[in-house]
Amino acid sequence: MLASQSLHLQRPGCGVVYPVGLYGWRKRCLYFFLLLLLVIMIVNLALTVWIIKVMNFSVDGMGNLQLSREGIRLEGISEFLLPLYVKEIQSRRDSSLVLQSEKNVTVNARNSQGQLTSQLTVGAEAVLAQCQRLEVHSSEGGRLLFSADKEEISINTDKFTVTGKEGAVVRHSVETPLIQAKASEDLKLESPTRTLTMEAPRGVQVTAAYGALKVDGRKDLWLQSTEREILLDASTIRMGSLPLGVYTASSGQASQKQATYEVCVCPSGKLYLSPAETTSTCQAMSNICLWS
Repeated sequence: MLASQSLHLQRPGCGVVYPVGLYGWRKRCLYFFLLLLLVIMIVNLALTVWIIKVMNFSVDGMGNLQLSREGIRLEGISEFLLPLYVKEIQSRRDSSLVLQSEKNVTVNARNSQGQLTSQLTVGAEAVLAQCQRLEVHSSEGGRLLFSADKEEISINTDKFTVTGKEGAVVRHSVETPLIQAKASEDLKLESPTRTLTMEAPRGVQVTAAYGALKVDGRKDLWLQSTEREILLDASTIRMGSLPLGVYTASSGQASQKQATYEVCVCPSGKLYLSPAETTSTCQAMSNICLWS
């Protein structure tokens, strides 16, 4: 009886249905933001394409700037508004490297602590080099040609030529093994207001191989040898403008027609002429020696 009876169960009734989604002003705001985002994406894409086109981006680099394993390569004129830090700057093999600035071009070298060690400045009025030692080497063999530091300046060339009309002006001393003029020009050593001194531990040699040797002095000319002799070796030795000393013969009359004279030396070393006789006419008490 219980099994055969059908069960009549009452189904629960359906509740209130709530709609799912965005409606009204929320939906319009969402569509507006999506549209705005789409426009921004399109503008960004267009600007990116324009920048790539203008800057000429490629796989190798950007325009005149090319990137490689060796470094960066720039073609044409490049302008840097901020400091440039590189290890090496090298030009192409078929062109020169030009560094140009409206003011000065300055190259600095610093140590590991950032302290300035050397500086080269190329300006409109002068080229300044600030360093502990300046060296110039030849292109062939790297031979040292010129060096300068606070102690000395060394020139290691085979020939040092001064082409100025006034020559070389030296305010102190010059140490050199040879001073030589060109074959067709004269050599002139001059000190206008002071003395000219030439010294050497083993002697000073002055040679004029193809011309005359002339030594002029406004005042006294000294040839002094403290240990050895002074040798004048020539076929003819002339001493012009020597003063003529007064000599009175034993007869009390001076010779009127005198053609031969002898050279006399005063105790002070001054030379003068005296009429030549059968015996020496040099007098220690001559008027030349007394007034010398």
